Amino acid sequence: MKVGDKAPEILGVNQAGKEIRLSDYAGRKIALYFYPKDNTSGCTAEACSLRDGYDELREAGYEVIGVSKDSEKSHQRFIEKQSLPFDLVADTDTTLNQAFGVWVEKKLYGRAYMGTARVTFIIDETGVIERIIDKVDTRNHARQILDNK
Repeated sequence: MKVGDKAPEILGVNQAGKEIRLSDYAGRKIALYFYPKDNTSGCTAEACSLRDGYDELREAGYEVIGVSKDSEKSHQRFIEKQSLPFDLVADTDTTLNQAFGVWVEKKLYGRAYMGTARVTFIIDETGVIERIIDKVDTRNHARQILDNK
């Protein structure tokens, strides 16, 4: 996916097993953020930045939706532990990761493996990608979205 592309209508299922659709958010911008794993340090910092800036993001017209490969149950625990006010999509088969091009080869200690790149897509009120943040500042991500940088 790139700027100007239409995002897919069906985003997947959230932590409660409810299907999340783009049309559910018609008329609002969406900050669709992809992250590697629930309850890891960087992912927790990013989620907490979005939680802490959530009211300001909403006032600016944004909805926040997180996406990782983790299960619905893992997302439920992550939401409860961190008091997250937004939905997390359980993309266990990586369909959405692949559609957005964030399922990539990574390397750790010389070992190659497939994983989720930390990328946020800003989707406009009509469902079109208007901005991509691929250099995410996990501790200040809400500000990054709001400042349009």
